[in-house]
Amino acid sequence: MKAVLVAGTRTPFARSGTQFRSLSAVDLGRLVVRDVLDRAGLRGDEIDHLVFGTVVHDPHAGNIAREVGLTTLPKTVPATTVSRACATSNQAITDAANLIEVGQADTVIAGGAESLSHIPILVSEELSEMLVRLSKARSVGDRLKLIGGVRPRHLLPQAPEIAEPTTGETMGESAERMAKANGISREDQDAWALRSHERAAAGMDDGRLADELTRVYVPPTYDEVVAEDNGIRRDTSLEKLAGLRPVFDRRGGSVTAGNASPLNDGASAVILMSEEKARADGHEPLGRIRSYAYAALDPAEQLLQGPAFAAPIALDRAGLSMQDIGLMEMHEAFAAQVLSNLQWLDSDHFARERLGRSRKIGHPDVDRINVMGGSIALGHPFGATGGRVTMTLANEMKRRDVEFGLITVCAAGGLGLAMVVERV
Repeated sequence: MKAVLVAGTRTPFARSGTQFRSLSAVDLGRLVVRDVLDRAGLRGDEIDHLVFGTVVHDPHAGNIAREVGLTTLPKTVPATTVSRACATSNQAITDAANLIEVGQADTVIAGGAESLSHIPILVSEELSEMLVRLSKARSVGDRLKLIGGVRPRHLLPQAPEIAEPTTGETMGESAERMAKANGISREDQDAWALRSHERAAAGMDDGRLADELTRVYVPPTYDEVVAEDNGIRRDTSLEKLAGLRPVFDRRGGSVTAGNASPLNDGASAVILMSEEKARADGHEPLGRIRSYAYAALDPAEQLLQGPAFAAPIALDRAGLSMQDIGLMEMHEAFAAQVLSNLQWLDSDHFARERLGRSRKIGHPDVDRINVMGGSIALGHPFGATGGRVTMTLANEMKRRDVEFGLITVCAAGGLGLAMVVERV
């Protein structure tokens, strides 16, 4: 019993600290869950399970799935929170598919949300210990003594950083290192970034991307309506991109703010059903989850090359080769990461030395990859991107009558996801 996609939506993706700064990840999640129910014409009591995720967890809402579900679905609907870095909502989708395929659910909502406008700020270990002791102090004297021990240095917050705990290296530093190791030029990175913006603008203007969006009326006045990603740069050019300074290696680097994805707020949600139920209830499936695979490599190597390892496994599980893939959606963390993964997929040496295969996996013609742009232009709320790429691929496969599509997502920790979607 295969799981099929029957509906999907996402909020516009807004750069952190801008239009959605007053909304939490839970708020954004509620918006897309309500909208996806409306799009599918379903009631909340028809949902068997909610699987939802986030990456930067709100300490006041540890189970984001349950908090989203409590105000959008009957309180009897179970909810599970998942987290797999940038592939978090892919994890939600594959978990939902598993629930359906083993017969534990017929209809599941899956997705994720991120609010990078609300990153928890940590305090020093010394202050944390003092606060715990303060909460346990029994007398006023004990409390005053503890307070008197606080020094200015204890009050300095620990600045959040997107870095690998095992290596201390940020994603941007890893992308810079990958660009150098794989010979990815600054010019090629900027060209890919420009392509992302141009294609995203075209997809938004002709309605293909706009139709996927949940319009957001921003509190507290609800006068502002957000109906488009605010990271798309219609006025950018190769000349403008070339004028930006490298961020992670200021002297000899090539990764800039222009050829990298920004930090964003946003949410996405899809509805999956068993194919039998979907057809019995009159829903036209957008696509079937044919196969998927997760893979991993040492983060100290090339952090964001996970998709090059996951894609061949997913294709094998689907009984397909890359030549069967008509459309592909690749998450664009960095242009250097996209171009590095495509290089490895198209390498006989990589196939022999790392995959134990006799020849390269290959990839579709680049004109069939990210046909409406990607995360560089559209944005990347960590917990929501997987839902975006899944929905966009399925919708475009339907428009073009493409039989097979492939999704790849790189993720922190040296992780990678690949999923094959099949037209039904």
